[in-house]
Amino acid sequence: MAGFVHGAPGTDGTLKFEKRDISISRSGAGPVLMEVELARTDQEHSQGLMHRKNLDDGKGMLFIFERDQIMSFWMKNTLIPLSIAFIASDGRIIEIKDMEPLNESPVRSSRSVRYALEVPQGWFSRAGINIGDILQI
Repeated sequence: MAGFVHGAPGTDGTLKFEKRDISISRSGAGPVLMEVELARTDQEHSQGLMHRKNLDDGKGMLFIFERDQIMSFWMKNTLIPLSIAFIASDGRIIEIKDMEPLNESPVRSSRSVRYALEVPQGWFSRAGINIGDILQI
């Protein structure tokens, strides 16, 4: 997107995220296409999906990190129920967990991963996406 500065504040003071179409390859089925917002900086990671009132199926936020690490997420100021997929550096979904609105208890990956993908709670299941499927990064 020409002239786009990721993490630039919008008119309401919240960050505006770059959007990208991605696909997830499923075992024994065709790929699933979705639109994600990219969170790459510490500031973008911190804001995430906070203060949003809805998130449609087929949309989400992809958190991108520079190195593999144990990840920990919470739902501070996050108003909608989410599911999170922890994803290895090769794009393979390692685990999927649900997160409840406003819950500040950490939700951690069980091993080091490079990416995390947040979507509306239950969307992975509704879309037929499972552990072992591969995000095309």
